[in-house]
Amino acid sequence: MASIKPMVMENGSSVSEFILTGLTKLPELQLPLFALFLLNYTATVIGNLTIMNLICLNSNLHTPMYFFIFNLSCIDFCYSFVFTPKMLMSFVSEKNTISFTGCITQLFFFCFFVNSECYVLTTMAYDRYVAICQPLQYASIMSPGTCCLLMFGSYLMGFAGAMIHTGFMTRLNFCDSNLINHYMCDIFPLLQLSCSSTYVNELVSSAVVGTIIILSSLIILISYAMILSNVIQKSSAKGWSKAMGTCGSHIITVGLFYGSGLLAYIKPSSAKTVDQGKFFSVFYTLIVPMLNPLIYSLRNKDVKLAVRQTMKRITN
Repeated sequence: MASIKPMVMENGSSVSEFILTGLTKLPELQLPLFALFLLNYTATVIGNLTIMNLICLNSNLHTPMYFFIFNLSCIDFCYSFVFTPKMLMSFVSEKNTISFTGCITQLFFFCFFVNSECYVLTTMAYDRYVAICQPLQYASIMSPGTCCLLMFGSYLMGFAGAMIHTGFMTRLNFCDSNLINHYMCDIFPLLQLSCSSTYVNELVSSAVVGTIIILSSLIILISYAMILSNVIQKSSAKGWSKAMGTCGSHIITVGLFYGSGLLAYIKPSSAKTVDQGKFFSVFYTLIVPMLNPLIYSLRNKDVKLAVRQTMKRITN
């Protein structure tokens, strides 16, 4: 009997689908983790939808800062749909497969939303700098046109980065192994499976990621250095209180997002660190999007006022 030839993809790969191993292989943890991340997913969707609706429905939140928070919540909301449903399936199905096209599509949207969030957080740091250091010119500098242009630029650069990552990924061949040791189609787990040279991909990925991190980190650090300098010059308790009230939520978000992201990717590439990488990936892909609505609402008087006004409209 003649042997059946494997399906050959358009890019020369013989792999038509991948198997995602998920977060853990331990059977006793599958159902508890499913319940935990289902709760996380529900909280992420409801929390970010609530923030977006509050900003849309309340005129007192129609300011540049809340325009950027709206976009951040929108990214986190869309972001959660990219891989969380597939991850939840891995806890309840014996074999969690994803097609080659589906995997590349997931990778594209993952890169797009992560890159866009980096730039939105950077824009928010600049907004805080203008608000504290140039309050009299704030309205003219952060005009609606400027805010829309900054957001368009953030999404455009996020799209460009995602296109570069996925474009170079499609040029690789996948011949034998199709087992991805992750709960999503990420760049480095896919590179480990390729049977062709990944040198160019690694070089391009490092260049793109490095550019995003260096550019955004530099702008954020300069913005907060200027804010700190401005507050020190005023040397008043009221100035410190205002600065922390204005910037505290953003600093926490940046610290959580960048900190967990760097721990997930900047590490020695050995088999022992794979599970650590997955753990930190969970933190910035699942925990941070759930926490952002809480961070920007719990200590925010404007959001609390908007909640009360919205509840009055609903009950009356």
